[in-house]
Amino acid sequence: MADVDAALMLDVSDVEHRVGKLVGGGQLWEPCNKTDIRRWVMAMDYVNPLHWDENFARGTKFGGIIAPQSIAVALDYGHGTQGACAGCIPGSHLIFGGEEWWWYGTHVRPGDQLFQERRFHDYKLADTKFAGPTMFARGDTTHRNQHGNLVAKSRSTVIRYLAAEAQKRGMYEGTAGALKRWTVDELAGIDRIRRDWFMANRAGKSPHWDEVQVGDNLPRRVIGPHSIASFTTEYRAFIFNIWGSFYWTAPEGLEDPWINQDMGWIEGFGFDEEAALIDPRLRDGIYVGPSRGHIDNGKAEQVGMARAYGYGATMAAWNTDYLASWAGHDGMVRYAKSDFRGPAFEGDVTFIDGVVTEKIENASWGFPVVRVQTTMTNQDGKKVVTAMNEVELPY
Repeated sequence: MADVDAALMLDVSDVEHRVGKLVGGGQLWEPCNKTDIRRWVMAMDYVNPLHWDENFARGTKFGGIIAPQSIAVALDYGHGTQGACAGCIPGSHLIFGGEEWWWYGTHVRPGDQLFQERRFHDYKLADTKFAGPTMFARGDTTHRNQHGNLVAKSRSTVIRYLAAEAQKRGMYEGTAGALKRWTVDELAGIDRIRRDWFMANRAGKSPHWDEVQVGDNLPRRVIGPHSIASFTTEYRAFIFNIWGSFYWTAPEGLEDPWINQDMGWIEGFGFDEEAALIDPRLRDGIYVGPSRGHIDNGKAEQVGMARAYGYGATMAAWNTDYLASWAGHDGMVRYAKSDFRGPAFEGDVTFIDGVVTEKIENASWGFPVVRVQTTMTNQDGKKVVTAMNEVELPY
C-alpha cells in the first residue's frame, strides 16, 4: 500500500494543520519531593543509593538525595507524549516508537518543579505489517525548572494506528511467544545478574575519559520478569497518573492549544473528564483510558498486542539509568536516542548490554564524550530497544 492510500484510510484531517505549533497539556501542581524520587527509582528497579538512601546520599558531593536524569519524563504529563499527540484520529490507538533526549547539566533535586513547553514537530504516514495505515508522529518537549534553568529536551515518536486493523492482523500473536514460566534456577540466574549490576558501581565512581577504550563493555543489566504488578508499579510512578496531581495549561494566545480534546480512542480507552470530577477513576488511565491495555490482556488484544505489555517511556528510562550508573557521580548522560523495536511483554525479562563505540574529544557539547551503543533483548534474544548515546566522563 502506498503512503497516499494510507492517508485515505487514516483520517489525519485534524492533524495536518497542527504541525509546527505549540500544544498544551498537563502541569503538575506540586514540586518534586523525595518520595516522588524514591517511587520513581523503585518502579524503574534502579537501585542507585544516591536516589533513595539518605545516609548514603549525604556522604556524596551532592549532600543529599537527588533525582536520576530519567525522572524528567515522570515529572511531565502523558508519559512525555503530549507534544506528539496532536489531533483527533477516529478509531485509533497509540504506542511509543522511540525517544530522543538531551540533558544540559542541571540536576533535579527535591523541591524542584519542572515546567514544559511542547511543540508538535511533524508526522509521516506508512503502511506497516502491524496495523496497515500508520502514522509516525514526533513532538518536542523542553523541560525547565522553577528558576528557568534548562534541564532537558526530548523528542518523542508515537505510532498512531487503527486499533481494529491491528487487532485483526494480530501480528504479535505469532511473534510474542507464550507467557514464559520461569524455573527456580532460571530466576536465581536472573537475580545474580541483577545483583552483579547494582554492585558494579554502587559507590558511584566515574571512569576517567582517558581510561575508557573503544570496545569496552558495560556491565550487563537485567529487568524482570515483567508482570502486571511491575507494570502497575511503573504506571503509578509517573506523577500525573495520581488523582488530582495536575491541571491543564495552554500556550498563551493560541487559538487551538490542544490540551485535553478527544484523540479518537476506541470505545473504553477514552476519558470522561466531567464525570471524573466525581469519580477520578474515569480519567485514571489504567482503570479506564488509553493505558489499560498495559495491565489487562483482553484490552491489550483490542489494540493489537498479544498480552499485557510495558511502557515505551519506561524502556527509555531504563537506558538512561543504565548509562548514568556507569558514568557515576562525576559523569552525566548528555544524549540518548532510543528506537523501540517491540514491547516488553508480561513474563519476559529485558537484558541491557552496552559497548563503547567511539571517543569524541572535540564533541559539539564543548567537552569530550564517549559514544555508547546499548541494546535491550528479551530471553529469546529478540531486540526490543536499540539506543545510541553520548556520555560525559571526567576528563
